[in-house]
Amino acid sequence: MEKKHVPTLVKDEQLIKKRRNQIIKSAIQLFKEKGFHRTTTREIAQNAGFSIGTLYEYIRQKEDILYLVCDSIFDQFHDSMEKALPRHGSSKERLESAIRAYFKLVDDMQDEMLVMYQETKALEKEALKYVIKKELEFVAIFEPLIRDCVRENVFQLSEAEIKAYAHNILVMGQMWAFRRWALGPLYTIDEYIDLQMKFIIR
Repeated sequence: MEKKHVPTLVKDEQLIKKRRNQIIKSAIQLFKEKGFHRTTTREIAQNAGFSIGTLYEYIRQKEDILYLVCDSIFDQFHDSMEKALPRHGSSKERLESAIRAYFKLVDDMQDEMLVMYQETKALEKEALKYVIKKELEFVAIFEPLIRDCVRENVFQLSEAEIKAYAHNILVMGQMWAFRRWALGPLYTIDEYIDLQMKFIIR
């Protein structure tokens, strides 16, 4: 499934990228404070530093902004994880390094993650399918690492269990963002990672 085409009246690709990045940054801040439905496009434009007319040169409707926000967040996550994935070491060491990198990334992008998961229900059907596919691609990052551990007898898991294991890792990381109000006073991010690593590896 390809990215959704978001219409624009502007031909300059560099300017489109620059303005949409401004729109995304502004929208994340406002969606976090007020939610998607209570935020207006005029507020997004003002917060981004330009007029409502300029905003509509780069998007067609408010839902386009939410799609751009979700797509941008997934791309940032995926690019950062690709760079952080270990290339050397035992299967267990590589899995542990990947988990640690993922949890740290969640910590760095807590606000973005909260916005994405709270507001994706407002996406149009096709855009929502695309975002769900991106999420599953992210889960798939962990599956080959887990399979390597199974091949090296670190774990005894069936194929179905490997897939569930990968989803569990993803959710454990997300929990740091979703329940930070409860977890933050109890643990530092490193303490949380060490604690969850015991559950995952054990």
